[in-house]
Amino acid sequence: MSIPRAAEILRAGGLVVFPTETVYGLGADAANPHAVARIYEAKGRPQFNPLIAHVLGLVEAEQHAHLHAKAVALAQTFWPGPFTIVARRRAESAVCELACAGLATIALRAPSHPMARELLAAFGGPIVAPSANRSGHVSATTAQHAADDLRERVDLVLDGGACEIGLESTIVVVTDDGAVTLLRPGAIARAEIEALVGPIASAHGGAIQAPGMLESHYAPRARLRLDVGAPQQGEAYLAFGAAAAAGGATLSASGDLVEAAANLYAALRALDATGADIIAVAPIPAHGLGEAIRDRLTRAAAPR
Repeated sequence: MSIPRAAEILRAGGLVVFPTETVYGLGADAANPHAVARIYEAKGRPQFNPLIAHVLGLVEAEQHAHLHAKAVALAQTFWPGPFTIVARRRAESAVCELACAGLATIALRAPSHPMARELLAAFGGPIVAPSANRSGHVSATTAQHAADDLRERVDLVLDGGACEIGLESTIVVVTDDGAVTLLRPGAIARAEIEALVGPIASAHGGAIQAPGMLESHYAPRARLRLDVGAPQQGEAYLAFGAAAAAGGATLSASGDLVEAAANLYAALRALDATGADIIAVAPIPAHGLGEAIRDRLTRAAAPR
């Protein structure tokens, strides 16, 4: 399963699953609306939910978006890495309108995973890639997770091992006047962003501006009950700060939020596979990466 073969498939309008440092992505040629439509079909994804275009770095990003000086500073600091910037799309951008869900903006990220970067270099253009799972389901952090969810809907799966971070990228929108708003918490914490650009706003409802903003998202089959000190009879328990009891799982026995983020989706999948109707989740701190973990759990627990 070579990188050159994957690049050929993308050029032909096919779909390739590939690893990033955050989660596995379901990739297609960003300039090919037919290929992008295949992503929506494969995922069962609402077409008003935009996709992230992956690029090698700032030089490539500036071909597709009008980047304010703050956006440039953020890219220089956090790229390559788990950080997505939404900005006004350039009229001459090759990324098709379907990938941007008809919005005037575009979401851009430069991943750091070596295999993702090798694929981008071999393909020679932007690759749109939402998480490699059925829409609304738990994100894939291994190649097997992606294969289990998507099966014959994809043309190739590149296996790069388990994702290092295991939680989607942080997403911010930077407007032409330099206003920065956090659209989705992620692996880069709010404090790190504010240390660079000053206080940032938070998104509150309204239109979908970026991936992962649907109220119900990242959901297993089982219902989730959050901030639970101890499970009730018949519930599977997702622990934090303590070892898991028999039949349960733990995000981090030591209370390490980085470890918890990396384990989140695999743990949800494992507990869902037990057949329990309810997964009770231990309280998670709201600081640092905890903000992003709580965001994903809240969306997974939302009414469907």
